[in-house]
Amino acid sequence: MEGKMKVAVMTGARQMEWTEKDIPKPGKGELLVKLEYVGVCGSDLHFYEAGRLGNWVPDGPLVLGHEPGGVVEEVGPEVTAFKKGDRIAIEPGVPCGTCDMCRKGLYNLCPDMSFMAIPNERDGVFSEYCVHPANMCFKLPDNVDTMEGALIEPLAVGFHAAKVAEAEIGQSAVVLGCGCIGLVTIMVLKARGIEEIYAVDMIGKRLEKAKEVGAKEAFNAKDVNIEEFVRTLPGGGVDLVFETAGAEFTTRQSAKLIKNGGRVVLVGMCAEPEIVVDIGSLSAKEGDLKTIFRYRNLYPAAIKAVSEGTIPLKSIVSHIFEFKDVIEGVAYNVDNKSDVIKAVVKY
Repeated sequence: MEGKMKVAVMTGARQMEWTEKDIPKPGKGELLVKLEYVGVCGSDLHFYEAGRLGNWVPDGPLVLGHEPGGVVEEVGPEVTAFKKGDRIAIEPGVPCGTCDMCRKGLYNLCPDMSFMAIPNERDGVFSEYCVHPANMCFKLPDNVDTMEGALIEPLAVGFHAAKVAEAEIGQSAVVLGCGCIGLVTIMVLKARGIEEIYAVDMIGKRLEKAKEVGAKEAFNAKDVNIEEFVRTLPGGGVDLVFETAGAEFTTRQSAKLIKNGGRVVLVGMCAEPEIVVDIGSLSAKEGDLKTIFRYRNLYPAAIKAVSEGTIPLKSIVSHIFEFKDVIEGVAYNVDNKSDVIKAVVKY
């Protein structure tokens, strides 16, 4: 397919601009995808607002956006499982496939990972088209649309967090932060049979949504001391704590919320790479501290859960921005955090 496409490029902190690029051509084993929806992720906002995310610091222009859903426009050589017109979700990371981590199935830990919207790896998809390996693309069932396809990426994070936590029916949990990742974590915990879920945030709209998607109670941290509340529970805490806000305060607080023998899972990524963690409280309770990095081998299960109606994924979308307004949309997300639960870009 010949022609040019519009691309929104981040050129610095709080700086984005439009450019044109050639529509890419799919190589062997690749698909050319016409984007239909792309989610706006917290990592996109960290990059845009602070000019960095943890240890990742762009050394030049960077295209953001790594939560894509779209339609196959063209099929590259040696691709047999897809055809033009297929609706797909795209897993944004491309591992090498040959290192020790990949051979063990832990491909999210591949040292040669090429992940969308990460400096020196690959550009994101705030663009009209993208090329991607077919083996990291997944067909969507007829009852799952491409907006939901775009949201499979954050949902996979929630799946991975719950899996690493070994979450199971009969447990109790606190979820710190009710942005997109917090909400999908709540939905996955609910789907795994956990009824006692306490959500914490400081934004009213997010707390309301947390109750809607499965939290037993939702607390505004400005009004309620969650540490005092959990001490009133049997065992003086909960079995599981999921820190999804990516904030130093809630990361430090996490260990204080588990009961003896409980588990903390750090899901959110702080903008700064080094922060304080309360190892004293964790050790006194012989608690587990788990971290996750993205996800692995979970797209099919996440898509199936949405198709079966187990996860009401579209319910978390609060804002839809047209692609022509993506620059203003990203800025709106940063400047109106109390208003936005989850934004997507529509092409």
